[in-house]
Amino acid sequence: MKNNKKLRTWLDDFNLSHPLVIAGPCSAETEKQVLTIAHELKDTDVSIFRAGIWKPRTRPGMFEGVGAIGLKWLKKVKEETGLMTTTEVANANHVKLAIENDVDVLWIGARSTVSPFIVQEIADALEGTDKIVLLKNPVNPDLSLWYGGIERLYSSNIKKLGVIHRGFSSYSKSKYRNNPEWQIPIELQNKFPDLPLICDPSHICGRRDLIHDVSQKALDLNFDGLMIESHIDPDNAWSDAAQQITPKKLIQLMKELKIRKLSVNQEDYIKNLEKLRTKIDSADNDILDILGKRMKISDDIGKLKKKENVAILQSKRWNEILGKMILEGKERGLSEEFVLKIFKAIHQESINHQEKIIKD
Repeated sequence: MKNNKKLRTWLDDFNLSHPLVIAGPCSAETEKQVLTIAHELKDTDVSIFRAGIWKPRTRPGMFEGVGAIGLKWLKKVKEETGLMTTTEVANANHVKLAIENDVDVLWIGARSTVSPFIVQEIADALEGTDKIVLLKNPVNPDLSLWYGGIERLYSSNIKKLGVIHRGFSSYSKSKYRNNPEWQIPIELQNKFPDLPLICDPSHICGRRDLIHDVSQKALDLNFDGLMIESHIDPDNAWSDAAQQITPKKLIQLMKELKIRKLSVNQEDYIKNLEKLRTKIDSADNDILDILGKRMKISDDIGKLKKKENVAILQSKRWNEILGKMILEGKERGLSEEFVLKIFKAIHQESINHQEKIIKD
């Protein structure tokens, strides 16, 4: 990977010519496993070695990590390879033990971010630390929770702070384990422009075959780094086997990824770009005009339903519309996922309009 952009804040200390790369196994399993992976990642684009010591699991009975003994293995990683180390912390005791064992970077997981109580406990334990602290997005797509976690950590005088985008859970099925919802980290970056933003494609994808494309997408969106799970024997990993890649594959991936320029000063490029952006602006205005007209028709339908005392939701009609729009969207080069999101949002707005009319 090559990088033309200026890295921000504490990332400057790394003096990198490429985005930050954090890599290592989902879980530390044995000392041999941890050290073997670390040595294979030594002298590559990887700057920080990751390994889960305590693993918050969805259901009891699943592997929940080796515990504090794994911290000694991370210490050996640093001694033998020179790589910095990172692990997840979920309570004040985790923070204490990680700091005592000289872990360089502590991250707060998605399940912890959803709880202001947990984030506050961790923030209090970290107050004034010079460690790098990374906050993953909450499991659910709630931007205010992510904001709140950042603000609690800032309030604890943590100066080396960053965020990790690992995708969001959803009741609807998609090819991803956790939907990227790229607009959410983009909005967060607009609010906190100096906060380093790292993508975790492993947890977004849940499948190793998707990691390249999601990693490239993150870099195209100007993310500052990647956190990728890597295991010497992924298929037999004790946790999240399907989303881990071998160190060899990770090294190849890093060679293949491309970094886009932030901008260029070529006159022809700028002129052509402005022309295309003008067309985009015009199309956006057309979309808003059409949506406004559509909602006026929805208002008329709401008045008719109120007059005849008919239920607002007509499931058969709605399913017919969705099926038709998916097919027509495909003909226009639009993905099924995108069409579903757009028309579900339009449908919900139509229902809101009709409900207001019926209540009034």
